[in-house]
Amino acid sequence: MRYDVDVLVVGGGIVGLSTAYALTRAQPGLSVTVLEKEPVLAAHQTGRNSGVIHSGVYYRPGSLKARFATAGAAEMVGFCREHGVPYEVTGKLIVATGAAELPRLAALAERGRANGIPVTELDAAGITGYEPEVRGIAGLHVGTTGICDFPAVARRYAELAEEKGAVLRTGTALHAAARRADGVTVQTGGGELRCAVLVNCAGLQSDRLARMTGDDPGVRIVPFRGEYYELAEDSRRLVRGLVYPVPDPAFPFLGVHLTRGVHGDVHVGPNAVPALAREGYDWRTVRPRDVAATAAFPGTWRIARRHWRYELGELHRSLSKRAFTAAVQRLLPAVTAADLVPATAGVRAQAVARDGTLLDDFAFAGYDPDDPASPRRAVHVLNAPSPAATASLPIGREVARRALAALAAGG
Repeated sequence: MRYDVDVLVVGGGIVGLSTAYALTRAQPGLSVTVLEKEPVLAAHQTGRNSGVIHSGVYYRPGSLKARFATAGAAEMVGFCREHGVPYEVTGKLIVATGAAELPRLAALAERGRANGIPVTELDAAGITGYEPEVRGIAGLHVGTTGICDFPAVARRYAELAEEKGAVLRTGTALHAAARRADGVTVQTGGGELRCAVLVNCAGLQSDRLARMTGDDPGVRIVPFRGEYYELAEDSRRLVRGLVYPVPDPAFPFLGVHLTRGVHGDVHVGPNAVPALAREGYDWRTVRPRDVAATAAFPGTWRIARRHWRYELGELHRSLSKRAFTAAVQRLLPAVTAADLVPATAGVRAQAVARDGTLLDDFAFAGYDPDDPASPRRAVHVLNAPSPAATASLPIGREVARRALAALAAGG
């Protein structure tokens, strides 16, 4: 088979672009093309988050999340400094507002230390020393957390990859993919492309692309919309930095938090509600195909049975600004509904197993260099939730390693 390109990366978000960047560094002269269906790069999860460089305090020691986040946070700061991308190492507070949260707060402190992260335990006075308007009975200060402009990081990855010969094709949707023993042929809006290895970094569409190539990893993407407000300009003084509640370990979302961004805005949120389309950024966007696929998947109903009380609360905050304000006031009593202005929503590509388990760690499928029997010619990034942007440099290297091994293995 004659190839148009050695490695075809599908998805122009921060993980796909980091992978292209890593490929061009690891093997100079390799032909790499990135396909992105939107007219611009980083249009979905990368461009619709609160811009936090996560330290790794939340993640199970030894997990890919913990390993990649702790290394990736320091690397991200260095990358931003080197390339002139706006960033700041702010630290953050995790605040307990009730006695029932204290054991979970203590467990977080232990987890942070196990991951090698500097954590300082605080009493109520210590909290107000960092954030005068925030109230809580105990807290943690995590010094290595920061903020940056992740879309600018993604664009810089793209520029660096292009300088080494990578081709970026925006506005080019992939319609079909056929894997054979000697390569993968894809049909796009711009015609046919043949590659030796396909790398799937398609985010919200990643499970569909995996099935197109003949790989069914047994998980489905169930989209959850994260809805944000931001503080009105004259209320931004209420928050100096980053303030988080103690998360519920039964659910892979961090709860409504306060994030001062690199451009001075203060994001408040998100709540997490089921989206009625994979790219459904509001309640008005409904795609019957997406709804039907989500409803037909057994894992969806098992999530609903397991977490319906939690999700009812999220839906209530989505439909009631008063309820959302009350959730924020647990941390920031001085805030009012008038201080909260609707902001851009995001959609999380949450991978879910058939038994209803929400995948908590990064997950890959397709060719695995450590498993000679694994399927050839394709590498899939199936679950890349937060802290994927923080950890995009080490994730990109890992995906590139798998892709290059698949290229070497051939048919």
